[in-house]
Amino acid sequence: METLTKPKQSIVLNAKAEKQRKQFLNYFLFNLFLLIKLPAAFFCGLNIKKLDVDNCEVTLPYGWRSQNPFQSIYFAAQAMAAEMSTGVLALLAIENCNANMGMLVVKVEGGFSKKADKLTTFTCTEGAKIFAAIDQAIATKEKVSVTIESVGTMPDGTEVSRFLITWSFKIKKG
Repeated sequence: METLTKPKQSIVLNAKAEKQRKQFLNYFLFNLFLLIKLPAAFFCGLNIKKLDVDNCEVTLPYGWRSQNPFQSIYFAAQAMAAEMSTGVLALLAIENCNANMGMLVVKVEGGFSKKADKLTTFTCTEGAKIFAAIDQAIATKEKVSVTIESVGTMPDGTEVSRFLITWSFKIKKG
């Protein structure tokens, strides 16, 4: 189900999507959004450091709110940050498409390579794939699924985890 058309070469955000991008990058507004819509992410201290049409970077602090008994970041907190780095790009693409679109995570795969015991940044660089999937869902009026990668690294560049998040997009009826 993941046969996508070629991604657009240059994606330009419309005014509504650009406004949303700026709101996500505003520390106060983003934390208010998390508190209302995703309180677990608020509690863990997730923050967006970078967001454009191609990339999203979400930070996850190491501390008592996100750690496991083994003095590393709990796997579920890492999965949440990885999902957010892909999901924020999807929300931006939906805002940009001017269609009533639904989105849903249908699969999550994760692998862990090192102990995450410092601030960890989850980076997704596949925004073009998300925009292309949404364009395809609009064009075909069918559900489209796309798998997006997010990589977690510590400040020294050490990779700690890698996630594949599969999103499904579909035009909502009515």
